[in-house]
Amino acid sequence: MIRLGEQQRLTVVKRVEFGVYLADPEDREERVLLPAKQVPEGCAVGDELEVFLYRDSDDRPIATTRKPRLQMGGVAVLPVVQVGKIGAFLDWGLEKDLFLPFQQQTRRVRQGEEVLAALYLDKSGRLCATMNVYESLRTDSPYRTGDQVRGRAYQVSDNFGTFVAVDDLYSALIPKKELYGRRVEIGETIDARVVKVHEDGKLDLSIREKSYLQIEKDAEELLRILDSYEGALPFNDKASPETILRETGMSKNEFKRAVGKLLKEGRIEIGEKVIRRI
Repeated sequence: MIRLGEQQRLTVVKRVEFGVYLADPEDREERVLLPAKQVPEGCAVGDELEVFLYRDSDDRPIATTRKPRLQMGGVAVLPVVQVGKIGAFLDWGLEKDLFLPFQQQTRRVRQGEEVLAALYLDKSGRLCATMNVYESLRTDSPYRTGDQVRGRAYQVSDNFGTFVAVDDLYSALIPKKELYGRRVEIGETIDARVVKVHEDGKLDLSIREKSYLQIEKDAEELLRILDSYEGALPFNDKASPETILRETGMSKNEFKRAVGKLLKEGRIEIGEKVIRRI
């Protein structure tokens, strides 16, 4: 059976002037052309060739010995070479660029940028790209709780958080509570820490360091915020969690730990409704 979007080993069943026809050894009725410029020197009927199958500019199934950057079931980062009226086109290493419809874009893409994409067959049986890569990401990452990782945000959910492809390959999520009010853009590269490995292999991430390391960063960030307020913050550690998160990006507990550290070091003082830098 000939399968579009995959690398297959097919048998040469006929030579013609413009190439050779290939077929599955178990089903020689269905044939596909390998153009002459792709045929290896000395190729003869009966030889097996490893080829990739897609559709040419005339929408006919065709084989190539070139290996594309993206195959069915996988994901890859591909450059956008053109944006048109109905979608964009990606360079995936073949003569015919790969079509990315607007409805398969999780945000509008621009010429010259790179996007993480997967393959699918549309209703007409043509290979197209999609930025909805969740089902194509792997769940067998080598990472463990506490590991530092880098990934690319590919979807943002108001309910769940930010979905990330770690190493542009593995399925991960930064839960909403681990974002601490930060807005992550689709396509943004993120450094994060693994906080949980689920039974199915998917990862939960946090953009925060381990608490004993994070206190140092939070304390320095609080000093920076104080400077932006000319040395006096118009609320203290008794403020509401919502106010603290909005103004500092920290949870109330993290804010209080940072305040406690700076207070102990004699770098701030706390008033009734204010924190001042000393």
